[in-house]
Amino acid sequence: MHEAAAGRRRGAAADSLRQYAERCFSGATTPNPRHTRRVNSDSAPTIEASGLRKHYGDVHALAGLDLVAPAGKVTAVLGPNGAGKTTFVKAVATLLRPDAGTLRVAGIDAIERPELVRRVIGLAGQTAAVEPALTGRENLIMVARLFGHGKEAAKDAAQVVLREINLVEDGDRPVKGYSGGMRRRLDLGASLVGAPKVLLLDEPTTGLDPRTRLDLWDSIRSLVAGGTDVLLTTQYLEEADQLADHVVIIDHGRVIATGTPTELKTKAGRDVVEVRVQRHADLAVVAELLTPLGTEPPHVDEPARRTAVPVIDGTAALTVAVQLIAERGIALDDIGLRRPTLDEVFLTLTGAPS
Repeated sequence: MHEAAAGRRRGAAADSLRQYAERCFSGATTPNPRHTRRVNSDSAPTIEASGLRKHYGDVHALAGLDLVAPAGKVTAVLGPNGAGKTTFVKAVATLLRPDAGTLRVAGIDAIERPELVRRVIGLAGQTAAVEPALTGRENLIMVARLFGHGKEAAKDAAQVVLREINLVEDGDRPVKGYSGGMRRRLDLGASLVGAPKVLLLDEPTTGLDPRTRLDLWDSIRSLVAGGTDVLLTTQYLEEADQLADHVVIIDHGRVIATGTPTELKTKAGRDVVEVRVQRHADLAVVAELLTPLGTEPPHVDEPARRTAVPVIDGTAALTVAVQLIAERGIALDDIGLRRPTLDEVFLTLTGAPS
């Protein structure tokens, strides 16, 4: 019953946010066009970069990057450290000016008209930028007033967002008493009071506990359902798998792969036989048995007592693996066949950890 009630509360909050996003903050009765939910799948891309370049001395953070983020979707940008992810987000947020190339955000030339871009975006960076001396509600009202809303409209905006980020009960407490996860949610809320058309999230769940991360994912899904497009950078590949409709992998300042999570997993090209043994001592033996079956050497995860190997004919390879392991009398916790994960796609394409 508790979970059902929580689900109803989240649903009501999402409905409130959608209704709020579809009207003017000024209280006018005519909806603001930029807050209206899109229904046309042929809309122009939310973000479109072509030949984008940015260098710092001899370091080329962006090296002719071409990237399209479709409208009405969550686009996740993945890449190794130093690949250019944060530089790209800063360019989209108009916090830096590219050295060359073109960049359009919500149909606006971000290089020539950055002031217009700032009116349609929200940004939540890697750390929570909130004022600890104020309450959560006061933080949101302050940001809403900075967006130009009147007193009553700012209060309405703060209340809607507090419900969406599940901070109503703590909204009137000073932020200095908030946990790290609560501050992170409030920071996301501060980026929402302007009902942005495009929300930029730069590693938004870094450092959050699993429960808070799931709650934040629900909030992001509600935003997209209400008409907000999201550009997300993340180091959690599971996060991209859960949230993103469109994934872009970049390396050395260039796009090296794009597609849905499923399409990218297909590009990795192989099923995976995965075995988890009961005893650490058997892990090396299983890896040796699986080596002839794989298209590359097995990946061994010692702490998890697990080894995995990509194979061509998954069903046949799994059958042989079961026979070989049974002949050696090795006790298993689990054995199975699965598709590649985004982690494995990432490693295949970049050769680097995230």
